[in-house]
Amino acid sequence: MRPLVPRPLTGEAFAPYGEVLAVPQTVGVRTSFNTVLANLRPDVPACLSLILAAPVPQPVGIEVIERHVFTSQSIVPMAPARWVIVVAPGTAGDGPDLAAAEAFLPAPGQGITLAPGTWHAPLTVLDAPAPFAFLMWRNHATDDEEIIAIPPMAVAV
Repeated sequence: MRPLVPRPLTGEAFAPYGEVLAVPQTVGVRTSFNTVLANLRPDVPACLSLILAAPVPQPVGIEVIERHVFTSQSIVPMAPARWVIVVAPGTAGDGPDLAAAEAFLPAPGQGITLAPGTWHAPLTVLDAPAPFAFLMWRNHATDDEEIIAIPPMAVAV
């Protein structure tokens, strides 16, 4: 499989997978991001998590992919950080289409919301530890998250 070369994260390019979150560039302007936010299980509570994510070894290799069938997942860097998001569309057989996987390199001030059911690699931070916030709905049941092993996939960063 060819190495994935990340491209800049734009709303148009990322639209099949979710929504790009970006800090407004005008003081006092508030932007709401609720196009993709979703909780498909109304009895499950919202969960806000914070993590100081460790950088991955380079060259970057992705060996697992995951999805959250019932919830969107927002990933927001809390400080300047270089990170990459790897996503893949689903197949008719309900698995990830790894041949169509894409990688995006967010710019400073950008985060994402993954639509429910979107296949994605775990948080992949480059260079140095970085703080992130995650927002999703979860009750820690076995159906909250599906993680599968994949043949190693290289990301050229």
